[in-house]
Amino acid sequence: MKKAVLILTLIVILIPKQASAQNEGAIAAGVGGLLAIGAGISAVSQMKEQAELTATQWVLTNQPELTSFSLKTLDFDGKKVKDMSSTSVISFKLQEFVAGNKPDLNGRKQVLFGFTSRGWISEYGIDFEKVKWHLIDEAEWTSMMVAYVKVASGETNKENIITSLKAGKVVNKGVRVKSKLVIPFFKLEGDMYVVTDYSQDMKLLYNERSLGIFLKETKDLVQIGRGDIIKIHDFFFNQD
Repeated sequence: MKKAVLILTLIVILIPKQASAQNEGAIAAGVGGLLAIGAGISAVSQMKEQAELTATQWVLTNQPELTSFSLKTLDFDGKKVKDMSSTSVISFKLQEFVAGNKPDLNGRKQVLFGFTSRGWISEYGIDFEKVKWHLIDEAEWTSMMVAYVKVASGETNKENIITSLKAGKVVNKGVRVKSKLVIPFFKLEGDMYVVTDYSQDMKLLYNERSLGIFLKETKDLVQIGRGDIIKIHDFFFNQD
């Protein structure tokens, strides 16, 4: 928002007062656009704050044993309102710490997923009645990724997959360790899916460039993009 105000100020200073009516119209349109951009940035910022507050309330209600923790969103930065309205999963990184003066954030890590359904964002903000929460730790994330890599690649050696995941990361073409693609994924068309029945709550789907999660209770199919998979993976395994 500060950037928009600065640009608006420069426009006012640099444009001559005797500008033609046509130019004034163009200026007005430009100013309107800048204000709209600022409003969009502000709206996403407000949604982020609202989401973090509600996620914190969920943790306090459902994880009462957590008495010192940090909670931050993983996937709001750089997003526009229209991007967020089409998002099917919002994720939060949750980490415990020992309370004290300037404590180190070095405790147990977890990720809280908020699985959204159609219409979860409206002109009034976020409707959290349309968000289903699911909390996982590093072991559960590893288990999910092993199942996902198996269905995406045909690799069946669990220990090999775990070793590769902890040393590398999941990219579009497979599991990469440094610059080497150690477990390549199947090449599929955009409308092709490979499915594994992961748990009593969900099925996992491999579709090129995303991780699909089918929630059995709500019958919703949600997708986690490759970029967010990498962020979660880096969070758990402290990778750069």
